[in-house]
Amino acid sequence: MLLLAVDTSGKNGSLALARVNPDRSDVEVVEAVPLTGGTFSAQLVPQISALLAKHCCSKLNLSAFAAVSGPGSFTGLRVGLAAIKALAEVLQKPIAAVSLLEAIAWSGHLDGRVVAALDAGRREVYVGDYEIGSTEDDRQLRMLGERLLGREEFLTEARGEAGEKMVVTPDASLAEFLSAAGIRTQRIEYPTSAVIAHLAWDRIRRGQIVRPEDLEANYIRRSDAEIFSQPNS
Repeated sequence: MLLLAVDTSGKNGSLALARVNPDRSDVEVVEAVPLTGGTFSAQLVPQISALLAKHCCSKLNLSAFAAVSGPGSFTGLRVGLAAIKALAEVLQKPIAAVSLLEAIAWSGHLDGRVVAALDAGRREVYVGDYEIGSTEDDRQLRMLGERLLGREEFLTEARGEAGEKMVVTPDASLAEFLSAAGIRTQRIEYPTSAVIAHLAWDRIRRGQIVRPEDLEANYIRRSDAEIFSQPNS
């Protein structure tokens, strides 16, 4: 079975083709391909076609889909989710939606309470709070909450929980800001769609799937249009 994972949430993105087995939790990533930001709408579908062709596959060989549902770029997220919705609806295959913050927390390879942090611009931070546990055969992630905080607000909260949680982030400036304030911080590489594929397959095996019509972006932050719109007089 083949799973296609797509991430178009950030300045740059990626897609991955992975082999999966219904009886196993592990995922074999066949190939992960980077996507250049700013041109997702033009390159995503051709890149998917090229990736499948390179490995002698077609869309008919796909058995499941994974998509990053947010947070991130409003335009980028819409492009990725629209492509996955269309493919899953035509092929009648399951979708798993994965939060980018989940992927960040998972990529830290830590157990216990983990906070994922992502620079949201405007001196704000996307924050995800998770509980991660491991057994001999598996790792499990449970989301406790995701929200948008100002940098100072996040710093105050993190200081109050010093020693209890590790903050994981792919952002260099945010990692430096937190470390300078004495917050336990681990900087990681930005998660690729290969990580998304692993999280999504576990979700699909547990029956935690989304129908194409129900797949929606989780922006966490409201759009500028919503923030600055004025009520009609």
